[in-house]
Amino acid sequence: MPKKRCYYEIMGLAMDATDEDIKRAYRQLALSLHPDKNPDNQEMANNEFKVLQEAYEVLSDPRERKWYDKHRDAILCGQDRDDIVDKEVDVYPYCSSFCYQSFSDDANGFYTVYRNLFKTIADEDLPFRDSDDKDYEEIPEFGNSKTPYSDVHQFYSYWMSYCTAKTYSYFDKYNILDAPNRRVARLIEKENKKIRDAARKKRNEEIRSLVEYVRKRDKRVAENRRKLEAKAEENKRKSEMIRKQQIEARNKELENYQESEWTSMAALEDNLKEIEQHLDDEHNKKKKSKKSRKLVDNTDTIEDMNGENEDEDDNEYEDNLYCIACDKAFKSDKAFANHENSKKHKTNIAFLRQQLESDDQLIDNSGDS
Repeated sequence: MPKKRCYYEIMGLAMDATDEDIKRAYRQLALSLHPDKNPDNQEMANNEFKVLQEAYEVLSDPRERKWYDKHRDAILCGQDRDDIVDKEVDVYPYCSSFCYQSFSDDANGFYTVYRNLFKTIADEDLPFRDSDDKDYEEIPEFGNSKTPYSDVHQFYSYWMSYCTAKTYSYFDKYNILDAPNRRVARLIEKENKKIRDAARKKRNEEIRSLVEYVRKRDKRVAENRRKLEAKAEENKRKSEMIRKQQIEARNKELENYQESEWTSMAALEDNLKEIEQHLDDEHNKKKKSKKSRKLVDNTDTIEDMNGENEDEDDNEYEDNLYCIACDKAFKSDKAFANHENSKKHKTNIAFLRQQLESDDQLIDNSGDS
């Protein structure tokens, strides 16, 4: 078996080479090793160019490069890349109460067991995490029984939406370097990606199920929930007390309320009756002297009978010929008598009475409440 060659050596790079260094080295070597540039030894050029492409495919991908750096020694010792499988902690046994003995910080206690477990999972992802990535964030720790709930909340917020950083490239079913053309290479890449995504999804679901199991049994979460419920109950009690105080204060104001004379609906109605009685008396007096009066002008008489004359002339209106309901004055007893028999006057009188009765009822209801 031929000895494996380091990808960094193939490209003439150091292990701390930047992405720009990798691109620059690939362009230079591709020009010199391309089969078209070596017509005298095309077989050697084909092999070297394929190895160069393989090295570039790995080192140009940040996650692939991290995986290669992690397993570089095993690969160079002759272990096949497809046989290298990243070990993952099996989380299934930890979804049981048998994995801890008590809710304490002892060696076999709830908080110690799960603190070590989540640290192991985080360490498995660490080689594949890019600290230069803008989405990179510090992984919160599980803590102990005395950890403040703000830190506990931060821990569960992160782990309940956990996404593994592993590439699962060892699950690839096909080698893209064996593709005879670009079309087949794209199909191979698509198929391999589907397999990797399925493995990544399975791992994410396993960890999230574990986090949900632990959260339901975490005494720190239960204690915080009790505090929130007690606080909500206290706020409810205070709100109810304030509401009762407001009702009592309103009732007290109503008890101490003294109706002003000018706001009394009963007094207003009595005044209205007095005015109507006064107008009736005046009307009767004028009616007795009606025979001694001259006939009024025909035009004025017709307009007064219709109740629609709104034009003023030089004659003065009688002070006592005034309708308070219609807010209108008249020149003669006949015009005033015709107006009283009109439909408009009767409608206004009925409306005014109804409004006064409605307001009086509203005041009575306010006093009862």
